[in-house]
Amino acid sequence: MRSNPTRSLRFPRRIGSFVAAAVLGSATAPLMFAAQEDGPAPADAPSEVVAAPAPVPVPPIVVRAAKLIVRPGQVIENGLVLIRDGKVQAMGADIEVPEGATVIEGDVVCPGFMDPWSIAGLEAGSAGSSDSSASAMAVDVVDPYGQQETLKELVAAGVLATRSQISSAANINGISVVISTASAEPMLEDASLSASLGVTRGFGGGGFNFGPQNLDPIDRVGQVDRLAGQLATGKKYGDDMAKYDRDLAEWKAAIAEKEAELKKDFKKAKKARDKKVKDAKEKGEEVKDKKYKEDRRPKPPKFDAEKAAFARAVNGEIPMVIKASRALEIRELLRLTEPYSRLRLILAGADSALLCADDIAARGIPVIVTPNPADVGGPIDELEPGLALAAELDAAGIE
Repeated sequence: MRSNPTRSLRFPRRIGSFVAAAVLGSATAPLMFAAQEDGPAPADAPSEVVAAPAPVPVPPIVVRAAKLIVRPGQVIENGLVLIRDGKVQAMGADIEVPEGATVIEGDVVCPGFMDPWSIAGLEAGSAGSSDSSASAMAVDVVDPYGQQETLKELVAAGVLATRSQISSAANINGISVVISTASAEPMLEDASLSASLGVTRGFGGGGFNFGPQNLDPIDRVGQVDRLAGQLATGKKYGDDMAKYDRDLAEWKAAIAEKEAELKKDFKKAKKARDKKVKDAKEKGEEVKDKKYKEDRRPKPPKFDAEKAAFARAVNGEIPMVIKASRALEIRELLRLTEPYSRLRLILAGADSALLCADDIAARGIPVIVTPNPADVGGPIDELEPGLALAAELDAAGIE
């Protein structure tokens, strides 16, 4: 490879963050201006406009890595990434470094990260609220100004998107949003329906107690049962709406058929009815027209935003992310959600997931974990599985 006159920068191991920052900060914009000399210009002198100078070309960027992770399972040793105008042009081990390119070197390079379980980018009061509903939309409380510094820090760390949810202190966390940390713009307004098990609302020690250790087993199972009841109600609501859609389609088809029939035989039908009316009048009787079933338009179920949100999750329209920590809640949740074959369940937290690993893997349920080291000097137990949890779940066949 040619090394001159390229510029080479050496960065630490966390190269992903610097790649994101370099790409996002490379845009330039041309400037337009008019030249004017000191003093007033002659009245008959034509105004002179100086054309804007050509924009200074942004040099390409080449990222060189001892290990280039393209995607899980695809790794290129001594790989390079060629970036032009903020876009990746090529990746491989035999890419030629263009003249004048800025070269960034690192031990490991990988794509930008997404935080799948976050409150970043949301208005602080809504993010930590203890009161929410299934229909509440996190996109309504995106706060790009108040959260600007946090989003900048995430971009610098290589996190280019977050799935952010509201009401972290509530059992139901509404519908989450995917946010671009670089622009603070929503990328997906209805990313998932979210819920949390093991949340307590009692005050103690100056604040809320959020851990399942504060609930007895009956209360913990009760939370799972209530959530399962909401899913069941949502399924019935979805089934009723689907039935209404079918009935309405059948009704419209029947009306169209009847209208076509009447249009075809209108004169004949009108003559017959006129005769019927005349005969009835002579006999002093009342004319009663035949009522057709298709004349009665189907009535839709009463709209319920909460049930509609759960119906979307049960029918697989959006995933459902449920925070559950202990094995008791996880096992009960797996048992009660098994009938819903379309439910796209994702477990969050799942500190005790190893105790239910076989069942989770068999259902193909992904798990979102957080770094959770054991207390210094303390044992690794059910709620403190240690930093190896992600690797152990992966080894057990769990995504």
